Amino acid sequence: MQPLPDSLRPTAERLFGDRLELAERFVALLAEQGPERGLIGPREVDRLWERHLLNCALMVDGIRVAQPEATTLADVGSGAGLPGVVIAIARPDLQVTLIETMQRRTTWLEEVDADLGLGLEVVRARAEDLHGSRSFDVVTARAVAALDKLARWTLPLVADGGSLLAMKGSSAAEEIGKSHKVLSRLGGEDATISLYGVGEVEVPTTVVQVRRRTKATRKGDARG
Repeated sequence: MQPLPDSLRPTAERLFGDRLELAERFVALLAEQGPERGLIGPREVDRLWERHLLNCALMVDGIRVAQPEATTLADVGSGAGLPGVVIAIARPDLQVTLIETMQRRTTWLEEVDADLGLGLEVVRARAEDLHGSRSFDVVTARAVAALDKLARWTLPLVADGGSLLAMKGSSAAEEIGKSHKVLSRLGGEDATISLYGVGEVEVPTTVVQVRRRTKATRKGDARG
């Protein structure tokens, strides 16, 4: 069990509310099984709370800003459940779908869902396999790929007027610049960078938001 540091408790309580115990149970599962199942590195166990749980939980601030009326969310490349499981704990009002290609990881995610009772949908597939058949108000991804490649996989899953929220690092601005043409071609617009958790955690969460144009806007673009 990795105890929640006192310095991080106010942030954890703000983000998880009365579901903080579920977050603590998820941390315990990651600490106990994550390294041996190849989900996290052994060195990550001692910094699960700040580097992983709260880093991901701060995404809920981004969701509130980007899509305050969102009801559906897909997390692409969920892996160990970061950020998808964490978001599901913090936002039980969202219908969360976890999309992952590797069997051993989808098995883990299904076990976590059963243990914590989160009501997740776990889908073993590539994001591309769902293009044209599924759409979500919000699509999230963490450390999956560079933004231009990530956009090809994820933007077709974003509902018109919805948002892609990608957790990124210091290269965020550079990635936006390099992916401008791809984003535009796929219906993406208004790419912005936001930092969440400033003053609460040592390293704030960097999120790139890309909104997907509505059909009306796309028709207007076609006429122009």
